[in-house]
Amino acid sequence: MPKQRRETVQIPLDLGHRTALGRRDFIAAPGNENALLWIDRWPNWPAIGLSLYGSPGCGKTHLAEIWLARSGATRVTAMALRGRNAADIISDATTLVIENIDASVPEHTLLHLYNLIGERGGHILFTALDAPARMDFRLPDLLSRLRAMPAILIADPDDMVLGAAIRKMFEDRQLPVGEEIISFLLARMERSFSAARSIAAEIDRLALAEQRQVTIPLARLALAEVERR
Repeated sequence: MPKQRRETVQIPLDLGHRTALGRRDFIAAPGNENALLWIDRWPNWPAIGLSLYGSPGCGKTHLAEIWLARSGATRVTAMALRGRNAADIISDATTLVIENIDASVPEHTLLHLYNLIGERGGHILFTALDAPARMDFRLPDLLSRLRAMPAILIADPDDMVLGAAIRKMFEDRQLPVGEEIISFLLARMERSFSAARSIAAEIDRLALAEQRQVTIPLARLALAEVERR
């Protein structure tokens, strides 16, 4: 009696990948070089605070990681400031990163943090979608401090920068991708690093699930999946 053929199913396993966020991995370009200069200029900042702002995925987190490595700062999200005492948040820290600041942050807590870090001779790095001084804060003392600190815009990437970023994302995932794929994606994708990350992750998932090389049909399918979300 002939043996029945057993079908094998390839199940993709999420083994993770290395996202490099060090200083040498940062892709410097006209849209972000001023922000990088300010990070490298620390601790010689003219104010206690410095703000980096721009659209999602523009590179704020990477620059914050570079500064964290240099300064040994404590990191907190703006959401985590709600309902907490400022002194408990930072303990004895002299440097602080506050990510994703917006006008919903408790103003007295933010002011207290700013003053505490200033009294200790330290610095605060803010990341945000917009310059904090333009947000709808009402506390005069807080507004005066936010307006006095540098606010550095990180511009959206152009084709050269976005292409370099996509190549790096594929290299981080150890996924060989030809230049024709990069050109195909650049002509069709949203102009942001966050979109590039989503597309790279989806291409990686599809290539692993289907046990195939990255081709233009696979890239087209990945784009459609990302756009559908």
